[in-house]
Amino acid sequence: MKMSDLVEINYRLLAVLPRLGINIGFGEKTVSRICRETGVDPAAFILICNMYSYQGYMPTEEALEAADPQSVLKYLHNSHSFYVEDNFRELECLMDRLVAPCSASQKKIILDFFDGYRKEVENHFDYEEQVFFPYVDSVMKGKGPGDYSAAKFEENHSNIEEKLDDLKNIVMKYLPPVCSPRLANDVLYAVFSLSEDLEKHTNIENLVLVPMVNRMENKKEA
Repeated sequence: MKMSDLVEINYRLLAVLPRLGINIGFGEKTVSRICRETGVDPAAFILICNMYSYQGYMPTEEALEAADPQSVLKYLHNSHSFYVEDNFRELECLMDRLVAPCSASQKKIILDFFDGYRKEVENHFDYEEQVFFPYVDSVMKGKGPGDYSAAKFEENHSNIEEKLDDLKNIVMKYLPPVCSPRLANDVLYAVFSLSEDLEKHTNIENLVLVPMVNRMENKKEA
């Protein structure tokens, strides 16, 4: 399949491609050729695309076995940067414009909530970047599981999308009438999109990377 045809099927994959180092300007190149040129494992690429394209998608054992965990890890790492440096900065700008007409107290409540959530997400990402991802990298390099494991990560893997529901409700139900309805719609669209993307991100961690690491751990212990 041509990469351009794949994007035509699901335009939301445009958010996935740059996280794998794939830029637009595909020409007539196929998915496999672009993956080869950018150093992305094709099986991992298709697996990630399926997670984004099909609600409730569960990867098969064969799909997990065929995919390279390094490409999955690269995708997740780059996603963290994308959320922090792009998504949250854009949403912060929208929020600032939205609450500009509000009273000082109203503005503080809304912006403090948003800032608190952003810090929570950044702490969540920091743990993965400093603890889990280095552990995955060490397992891929052939080192034994040691005291840590993918199961321990999974036990403590919190849901970072839930608080976005509170932000949605603040904007939809309790926003002061002085705020611009158009900006409110822009903020809501951005929040819904972010929530959906974070859910896919979490699913890739839990349903793709963790089972991959479990398999590698079991091989080391065998």
